[in-house]
Amino acid sequence: MLLYKIFRILPPKKKYFGYIVQWMIGGTRGGLNRARIINTLSESPMNAHQLAQLLELDYSTIRHHLEVMEKNGLVVSLGDGYGMAYLLSDSLLENYGVFEEIWDKIGNNGKNDDGEDGLDEGE
Repeated sequence: MLLYKIFRILPPKKKYFGYIVQWMIGGTRGGLNRARIINTLSESPMNAHQLAQLLELDYSTIRHHLEVMEKNGLVVSLGDGYGMAYLLSDSLLENYGVFEEIWDKIGNNGKNDDGEDGLDEGE
């Protein structure tokens, strides 16, 4: 909440946040990569370099997704510069069940129950 006060940005209303999670993961290009980042950050805060290595994605791709997710209130950052760490926002943690439902559908290498692609990985 402190970041919201500093930048004078209001946090998303609680009743709408589940829709934001659904849209950011299931309704946009790159949703699968965002879901992979969220799933990884649920275990431990990390910086963009660590995420890029662990998820085997380009550093600039990770940075892009982190910026989009931070702007939409899914993650928050600590520190600054190259070592800036990211962790899940309180709002996402409160709505983590919504994410888990989506992750259960797409988390198996991006395949749904029918073996079809769950989402476009995007950049």
